[in-house]
Amino acid sequence: MATRRVGSLGTAAMLVGAATLSSQPIAGQERSAAPPLVVTAFGDKPAPPYTVRRTSWGDPDLQGVWSSDDTSGIPMSRPEQYGDRLYQDEQEFAERNQQVERGVQRAENEATSSFRGDFARRALPQTSLIVDPADGRLPAFTAEGAKRPMPRGTYGNGPLDSYTDFSGYERCITRGIVGSTLRVVYGNGQRIVQAPGTVALSYEMVHDTRLIYTDGRPHINQAIHQYLGDSRAHWEGDELVVETTNLTDRTAIGPNGNGNRHSDQMKMTERFKRVADDVLQYQVTIDDPVTYAQPFTLSMPLTPLDGGKLLPYDCHEGNYALLQSLGAERAEDRALEADRKKGIVRERRPVQGGLGVGGQPISEGAGIPVR
Repeated sequence: MATRRVGSLGTAAMLVGAATLSSQPIAGQERSAAPPLVVTAFGDKPAPPYTVRRTSWGDPDLQGVWSSDDTSGIPMSRPEQYGDRLYQDEQEFAERNQQVERGVQRAENEATSSFRGDFARRALPQTSLIVDPADGRLPAFTAEGAKRPMPRGTYGNGPLDSYTDFSGYERCITRGIVGSTLRVVYGNGQRIVQAPGTVALSYEMVHDTRLIYTDGRPHINQAIHQYLGDSRAHWEGDELVVETTNLTDRTAIGPNGNGNRHSDQMKMTERFKRVADDVLQYQVTIDDPVTYAQPFTLSMPLTPLDGGKLLPYDCHEGNYALLQSLGAERAEDRALEADRKKGIVRERRPVQGGLGVGGQPISEGAGIPVR
């Protein structure tokens, strides 16, 4: 049986970005209050009674090592076939249960690796992670937002001329807050540790750690921008409500932090509530009138991570991927010029030879489009 390896806890770093130029909200758009928590863990069934455990100083206890692995199969935006239904019907959910069961059997009996290929163990009935607006669809980009696709770097066909042609994920800097939470092929763990006045949240992949203060201190100066922003929180009953501002315009809302980059005016409101011993409901509202036509909200259950420990993720900003990729591109520049002098006119060879993640053709691999 294949099991998920556990290892020592990796060192986490707070990542700070340089201050960025401010963008102005689009005229006529107003920020609205984030909607209340939508508990999706139990579908349209009532949540079972649950008494939240408390820390020794009296706060609701959210501590544990959680994962988004069980959200496998749930897209961010709702497929048209579901209309405005947030949950699957009985037959649809039975089919998803069967898919999850088959996935468990394959992973435990046929997998060639226990590292790259985390999998769901329980089925969840959501039709989309987006719960607001009601149609479950990602709102349209504004004209400004459409101008800011994340660079594809070695996940695209180039050309690569600078470090700015790579995403923060490829540079081992950060995947952003939402990009670190959404399920991807592996590394979906996140550990919550609490102390009086503070909640620390560590993400497994690219090993970011956020310090979220609950002691009433104000936000830092608005001129300071950070990759993970500045988070301040308060308790509403058993629910932790986190407001994050002071973000850069260098991360995006998508798996691994891909997608169109948001502006540095974005505000995020997150909600965490333990609704069972083994379920932490997580919700995030994205409010960025510079980038999106309207705010939107994702909600998903987080469940205990197999193995119970984050794996060390040895990815660092000084790795050789950028040096080698940019060096290969400059070598191709010279080769193109040498061929031109010989009268040979040819297309530029892509940096990955047309291959992406897992050696698949870029146009077909893991939803990664040709650049």
